[in-house]
Amino acid sequence: MGSAVAALLFFSIIFVNLIPTSPMKEQRPFQVADEGGWVALGKSRKRIIPVLHTQEPSPIFEAYSYCNIPNHTEQAWEGHSPPDYKLLSVQVMIRHGDRYPLYSIPKTKRPAIDCTLSTSRQPSHPLLNSFVTHMGQGGHGHWKPPLSSVSRFPNHSECEIGELTQTGVVQHLRNGQLLHNAYKHHSLLPINWSPRQVWVETTGKSRTLQSGLAFLYGFLPNFDWTKLSVNHQWSTLFCGSTCDCPARNRYLEDEQRRQYQLRLANDNLDKTYADMARTLGLPTRQLRAANPIDSLLCHLCHGLPFPCVPPGDSGTGGCLTMAQFAVIRQQQLDDEADRRRVGLYRKYATLAMYPYLNRTAAKMERVAKASESGRQPRVGGEEVFSLSSAHDVTMAPLLSALGLENARFPRFAARIVFELWKSPAVVQGQAKKRAKNGEKSKSRDGDFFLRVLYNGEDVTFHTAFCHSHDRYMSQPLCPLGNFLTFVRRDMFSTVNATSYKEACYRPSG
Repeated sequence: MGSAVAALLFFSIIFVNLIPTSPMKEQRPFQVADEGGWVALGKSRKRIIPVLHTQEPSPIFEAYSYCNIPNHTEQAWEGHSPPDYKLLSVQVMIRHGDRYPLYSIPKTKRPAIDCTLSTSRQPSHPLLNSFVTHMGQGGHGHWKPPLSSVSRFPNHSECEIGELTQTGVVQHLRNGQLLHNAYKHHSLLPINWSPRQVWVETTGKSRTLQSGLAFLYGFLPNFDWTKLSVNHQWSTLFCGSTCDCPARNRYLEDEQRRQYQLRLANDNLDKTYADMARTLGLPTRQLRAANPIDSLLCHLCHGLPFPCVPPGDSGTGGCLTMAQFAVIRQQQLDDEADRRRVGLYRKYATLAMYPYLNRTAAKMERVAKASESGRQPRVGGEEVFSLSSAHDVTMAPLLSALGLENARFPRFAARIVFELWKSPAVVQGQAKKRAKNGEKSKSRDGDFFLRVLYNGEDVTFHTAFCHSHDRYMSQPLCPLGNFLTFVRRDMFSTVNATSYKEACYRPSG
């Protein structure tokens, strides 16, 4: 295959358009938004309002973005605030990095990818060797079952199904390093941080555990294993003990029906799958079940040609083509537009991600209260850094629940960051004038504010809880109170309720 054709194929990645049928499984939902980005809050510390671009989605650009090939040009706008503001806590959710396919295409060769780690193979990272060495000392950490039996880095010369690749490790070493550099001047964590101050959680899949450890190593190089506890989340929704929600499941079923009916009405899509099946010598239904897009995405992200098969008794032979992918891709874009219009996914997402958002809000509130003057600090400090290593089926509904409907679908190694800030203490009334004359003045604690960033871009004022906030007021950040009220009451307006319990257990109809 010529280099020009290979390059074109690389930029023509097609995504899988499935939604999880339960909190336990990681399937691949599809949530694509208008192509766009936001102007971030820059180093000038001046307030810059993020502005969305409104042009039509570009499949080529989004395909390249989804692969997220590590490079040296990415910038992180985390850690930027007005002067004299104090960073109190950071909570991060990541999607695992680049992985081997979960599905294989019948009658084709599996992608030839080495899942061992080597600095002689690209992409690489200066921390790669020391990361492997440090992971070898992981027996000193505290592992919640069943995580102790999961490998701490990929180590198979022939990748296993769903295994994190070297690209995935490098993606998160870079992510962690970006945030290390963003926060190192803010004294977020003391050098001698306590076990209570760092929280790490992951699902039981090796790709999420390894991604979380790579991120953490980039963020806290050579961290002390004896201080670290790695906590297990059994559900991809990170809902802990509050996963039971009948209404959430009903909204999901309704959304799946909508998706199925839209796909069923697309004659061109059916013809495309039939053509692909005829090339491979497979029944069309079997090809659909094999989920060919997942495997082909891996081919494209790793610069491998699409698979070909020789002519046989049951198939015409040949290679899968870019034109076939273009049809599937367009159908997925159409589905996304219809999904946003109908709104069923937003209802599902609200109930799916409330438990995680409620924990996030509670952590912020605890840290904020602990920072108030006169408070006796808790022994061991507060939890000021949290890392949740998750899946696309975690991040996609989180974005939707926050009101970020137009955000791009979570790429490999995507990250969502919640920052809690405290403004400087305010000198009150006439006391300020007396202070100028050397008299004692009174002051009150500063206020608390929140920033939300997605892949390094400040999206705070695109969230549902701060979209209508007065953007031209003197404060350039979103009040924490807006977020707390949203999580504890306002977000349920999407499902015509005022609480999680009411929304989950109200009789249908």
